[in-house]
Amino acid sequence: MLTDKAVRAAAAREKAYKLADSRGLHLHIAVSGHKSWRYKYRFDKKERLLTLGAYPELSLADAREKRDEAKKILRAGRDPRHRATRNRLVGQNEPAASFENVAREWHALQIDRWKPVHANDVITSLERDVFPHLGAMPLDEIDKPLLLSILRKIENRGAIETARRIKQRVAAIYRFANAKGAKLENPATDINDALKPLPPSKRYPALTKIDEIRTLIGDIDRAGASPVNRLAGRLLALTAQRPGMVRFMEWEDITGIDWGDSSSESGTALWKVPAEKIKQELQLRSDEAFEHPVPLSAQAVEALRAVRWLTGRSPFVFPGARSGLKPISENAIGYLYNREGYKGLHVPHGWRSSFSTIMNEQAERDLGSDVRLLADRMIIDLMLAHTPKGMSASELRYNRAAYMPRRRELAQRWADMILEGAITPEEIIDSPRRKRR
Repeated sequence: MLTDKAVRAAAAREKAYKLADSRGLHLHIAVSGHKSWRYKYRFDKKERLLTLGAYPELSLADAREKRDEAKKILRAGRDPRHRATRNRLVGQNEPAASFENVAREWHALQIDRWKPVHANDVITSLERDVFPHLGAMPLDEIDKPLLLSILRKIENRGAIETARRIKQRVAAIYRFANAKGAKLENPATDINDALKPLPPSKRYPALTKIDEIRTLIGDIDRAGASPVNRLAGRLLALTAQRPGMVRFMEWEDITGIDWGDSSSESGTALWKVPAEKIKQELQLRSDEAFEHPVPLSAQAVEALRAVRWLTGRSPFVFPGARSGLKPISENAIGYLYNREGYKGLHVPHGWRSSFSTIMNEQAERDLGSDVRLLADRMIIDLMLAHTPKGMSASELRYNRAAYMPRRRELAQRWADMILEGAITPEEIIDSPRRKRR
């Protein structure tokens, strides 16, 4: 067997040679004087050679340990060279990765498919709420009780939705680590029951009587405000979409209207809300986004034709007064309602409740226990960009187009009801000029 003294004294010769230790281990001395530990063994009836490391970086004692580890692998029926190859490619004896390091690696991988605002929100939330407590810890030391203690801190300051978003992000980080072969227990799974329930969805003030809605529309149509804002309010009422979608509506999103011929048919008029605008408005974080088609009633087309005369050179259908390159302000329609005496009675977002309540009640009156009632309820949800319960993502994409004829019928019925007796869009545009005369 070799000794440390013999290993140190081994010098270069004209030809490479080796000094045997024991049980297949030997020291190889190259002509250059470079010394390396090698282990000779048999696998699959063939002689193999495994280089364990260079001397003096790897001592005699360490070389023997590595030889013994290789023998254990052999006894298990595996070739030690495969383990050595894996260690060289993946890394050997690396310290356990910290939660923060893995989280930042995960975050960097997602940036290209996320909007900058969302990417910043994700990393900021982790830096604020998680890294100070768990950032330096190895992932395998973070368990459910520990993660829950962090989520409790977030909940206790009243940020219940934030706590749930943090939980989802932690779960994604562990899935990322496991996809790389970590084999970790994900502490963020199956803990929803231990978290505080989400608060009830905010209910927006909304008028749900047709006569009250007609009065509101008449008051807004004749209000002393910008025709662009008033027509935006009218289109919001007609489509019952989220106010942000109407604000950011662009001319290129509209199809099926011949702008050069006001007498042309527009029965296929459609407002296609792009998937990215849906994600922005709903603050969706997943890849599962969808284009939302909104059928336009005859009255909606009339409103669009009228406002195009004012704003057709802007990319936005309803641009702000100061710049045609920006939409109307977030509060423009809401302030208009408040000035006309509807504060606390109806808000821009309330049109969704108005539409849902009235159209569902009407469907129930018309169809009773008919199975078509269930279909109409689902279609009304689709028109509001909701996902009906029990419907998969693939079904949702299909059904958005499949029920378009019925959606057009309901959109037209709604428009006929709420605009009965209303002034024309042309009168809305002309009213400021009349007042100046």
